[in-house]
Amino acid sequence: MTSSSQSAVQRFVTSARELFAQEKDPAERWKKMTPLLEALIGDRSIKEQSKDWPACRQGDQRAQNLLFYEDPEYKFVINGLIKSPKTRTQIHDHAHNWTLYGVLDGHESIERYERVDDGAKSDYADIRQTEKVNVGPGKVDLVGPFQIHAEESGEERTVAIIVRAQKAGGFLQGRYDPATKRYWQGYGPEQIPYELK
Repeated sequence: MTSSSQSAVQRFVTSARELFAQEKDPAERWKKMTPLLEALIGDRSIKEQSKDWPACRQGDQRAQNLLFYEDPEYKFVINGLIKSPKTRTQIHDHAHNWTLYGVLDGHESIERYERVDDGAKSDYADIRQTEKVNVGPGKVDLVGPFQIHAEESGEERTVAIIVRAQKAGGFLQGRYDPATKRYWQGYGPEQIPYELK
């Protein structure tokens, strides 16, 4: 049960925990999480707080995410990602991890890819882009396990809140270069603890 005296984050966590307890099918659970994240990124107090969040490292080095919350029982996490203008992520997947990506502030493009080879050759992946959409505040993108994608911020600083099935950074995720068809693995984003109000 949620209360109006709870913060937006507390309301999200309460609702998410109820959903995790009730919905056992991961695909259905993550579809049903989407409106919960939409409500969180639609809260003005969160957008106001985000003005002070530090930028996260991106690019060729290991990326960073702010770590706002990790659930002690269900293990889902709430991350923040702040990108400088015109910053592009590497084309990647999240391995087995379900991910909801919600744009809180700014604009960016989201690209989707599919693998067209059979995966039999090590260190090789032939991928092609299947979608590119421009998104802004309030948009939530559901990224399923092993779904290949990338994001690029627009002309202004972009802020996203990400909810993951488990904390990234402790397991390998796929990386892709469509120009060379190279495939390799690397650890997900470094987690930087950051306290939300």
